[in-house]
Amino acid sequence: MNRLAALIGIIALAMTITTSSAAVDGPAPEMLAVAERVARFIETLDAADIDGVFADRDVTIIENFAPYRFDGPRAVSDWAAGMRAHREATADLHHVFGAPQDFSRTDNQVFFSLPTTWTGTSGGRPFTETGGWAFVLTKQDDAWRVQSYGWAVTGLSTP
Repeated sequence: MNRLAALIGIIALAMTITTSSAAVDGPAPEMLAVAERVARFIETLDAADIDGVFADRDVTIIENFAPYRFDGPRAVSDWAAGMRAHREATADLHHVFGAPQDFSRTDNQVFFSLPTTWTGTSGGRPFTETGGWAFVLTKQDDAWRVQSYGWAVTGLSTP
């Protein structure tokens, strides 16, 4: 009987471990919603899209336009202004996310990378830009917020 009880205990433990790891295979929908709001801001340049999206302090953003690194108390406002200037020659911008990759979580922080394809026009010419974001989100006031992100272009085509 002790062997049966031990076997049942081991099976129960294995099921718990399997269930726990399955629950952290990727970012939760509310985490992806934060990335979606950042992307929507980039598409629309509507400040309402990023209201409450970034952490209250210690934000760092890496982008492919000068000054490339946005940090300090004005990180978000400087980045938003820089994005508006970066977008001046573009129109009809749309994004599509790929499957999130490399998800990990420690306490109230998560990391994941998010492949993304942007399409639109630049100077009246169509383009497709592929790349990826590396996001670090932090839990703040019971909501996930962007602590930092970095963008990297992996391909650019203009037919």
